[in-house]
Amino acid sequence: MRLLFLTAQLPEPPHAGGALRTNGLMRQAHAAGHEVHLLSFGEADQLRLNRAALEEFCAQVETVPPPHRPLTGRLRDLLVGHADMQRRFASPRYAEKLTAILTRTPFDLVQIESLEMAVYLPLVQRVQPQTPIIYDSFNAEYALQRSIYLAERGDVRRWVGALYSWVQWRRLTHFERQVCRSVAHVIAVSDADAAAFRHLAPEARVSVVPNGIYSARYAELDGSLDLGEAALVFTGSMSYRPNVDAALWFADEVLGRVRARVPQAKFFVVGSKPHARLNALRERDEVQVTGWVPDVAPFLSAATVYVVPMRMGSGTRLKLLQALAAGKAVVSTSIGAQGLAVQDGQQLRLADSAADFAQAVVELLQDPAQRAALGQAGQEFVRAHYDWAVIAPRLLRVYDQVTASV
Repeated sequence: MRLLFLTAQLPEPPHAGGALRTNGLMRQAHAAGHEVHLLSFGEADQLRLNRAALEEFCAQVETVPPPHRPLTGRLRDLLVGHADMQRRFASPRYAEKLTAILTRTPFDLVQIESLEMAVYLPLVQRVQPQTPIIYDSFNAEYALQRSIYLAERGDVRRWVGALYSWVQWRRLTHFERQVCRSVAHVIAVSDADAAAFRHLAPEARVSVVPNGIYSARYAELDGSLDLGEAALVFTGSMSYRPNVDAALWFADEVLGRVRARVPQAKFFVVGSKPHARLNALRERDEVQVTGWVPDVAPFLSAATVYVVPMRMGSGTRLKLLQALAAGKAVVSTSIGAQGLAVQDGQQLRLADSAADFAQAVVELLQDPAQRAALGQAGQEFVRAHYDWAVIAPRLLRVYDQVTASV
């Protein structure tokens, strides 16, 4: 089959969560013999640097510079009732390029990667009305905004953010329902997200294709970095609100409890574009905010314990899969591990209160044998359930179902 992927960012290099997922899906589709085409937002320099890698699995790669969306545009969209995500990647240049591609090339499937790209759904339906469209969701976005609202509404300092998420939750409920009803198939990353979509649009066809990784890449330890004997590592995009909240909650509510018993413990916040709310952490000796790093593997290898202190979110955490695949002992909240079939005390430790989270971290810092046992079990778990070699057949079954029903 000839497939066209529409993405908000180039899937090479696969650093951020969305790019990691899209990269894996596209590579698996190519490996199965499908002809993969890509239209993505991306700067010319990005494409030039990564074209060789992209051409390993893409027959055609086209890019358009990301749109500039001024504050006035965002406010206008909000005033007329759009969800913020709904217009984030609206671009006349992208629409023009997409029209040209669809006009000259017939496709068997078009796959929209993330809700942000659903703004182009009507265009695809207009130019190639017979081509089935798949919406591959990174999260159940309306459920994500609801979880952020519920987490922040009790903190007077976060009432503005909570109000924003309340508004977005309501608007995304309408928009995401409309998208689910309009496409041939919805792909969810977890059973929980699939249930959220079925609740939203009972008539929608929904399948689960989990987030995956190439687990062998993380199993090779990288000893190039020394973070000390009690390094607590958290990774992810640090402009993403749930990650910002997680880092602040851990630093403010958990870390002090840990250091009262393990004074040498240090917290490493590893990820691109740290939000201004994290600036205060830079003043603390026991916390290091790294900003962007070219590769998280050295930090995973150097971590004594990997932490996932998430209090809000949807979907599944690729960061957690990476840490487990690296053989790290992990402490996560229930939300941080949602969507993954893990059990407390078997592949990782689960804790939701600050006191319980700190207790689990301290126990692992003080018990090398427990760290090793959890690390090995987590590594085996990811290899068995979340390696792309295991997940790929689920994606290919979706393609077969969609094309068989046309």
